[in-house]
Amino acid sequence: MQHLHNRRAVITGAGSGIGAAIARAYAVAGARLLLADRDPARLAESAQACRELGAEVVECVADVGSVEGAQAGVDACVEHFGGIDILVNNAGMLTQARCVDLSIEMWNDMLRVDLTSVFVASQRALPHMLAQRWGRIINVASQLGIKGGAELTHYAAAKAGVIGFTKSLALEVAMDNVLVNAIAPGPIETPLVSGISSAWKTAKAAELPLGRFGLADEVAPTAVLLASEPGGNLFVGQTLGPNSGDVMP
Repeated sequence: MQHLHNRRAVITGAGSGIGAAIARAYAVAGARLLLADRDPARLAESAQACRELGAEVVECVADVGSVEGAQAGVDACVEHFGGIDILVNNAGMLTQARCVDLSIEMWNDMLRVDLTSVFVASQRALPHMLAQRWGRIINVASQLGIKGGAELTHYAAAKAGVIGFTKSLALEVAMDNVLVNAIAPGPIETPLVSGISSAWKTAKAAELPLGRFGLADEVAPTAVLLASEPGGNLFVGQTLGPNSGDVMP
């Protein structure tokens, strides 16, 4: 069923992992897609997969680590499709270090990419959504933003910030029918976790009640639900957790 028929959707970090899976799911659901990623080759591959599923797709090579890059996807969607209905702030980075060893550069890079970009892109999309009195902003956080993670203090802090931003913005704009929610996946088998040590991943999998990491295609349906009508109509400032049981709020 095409729950997102003709909805104009921006997905950042759409070249791989969860972003690419959400793009495919939105294509099947009937959305028109503006896919953004900093890697042109991966972006082109993801876009082609969505076209083969019948979607109209525009590609935007952009790095959300800069203000201009974070705004680029929204601007391109408005230019090509005449507006924006759905914004999925998915792009992010993941590095690993003990807090005592973190450089200020690592800390700032994490906040810039994983948190500030969410604010910048959302702020850019809001005037369009508020004017039409319809919008969905979906921010991809992490269960570590809820429970924390050793050697990931900077990442957990950024994702906790995403959750707090999501709740606060939801309170501001829900009466204008702009619904803001977050998805906090648990460990997912994606290229993002390639920089994390195998020892950390093995120990983490052993902690999970489900006993395994999730797959990107198992997260994407949550993003469809939050963007859809009537399925997503009552979600306001929520953080949904496809996380293999790692967090039970």
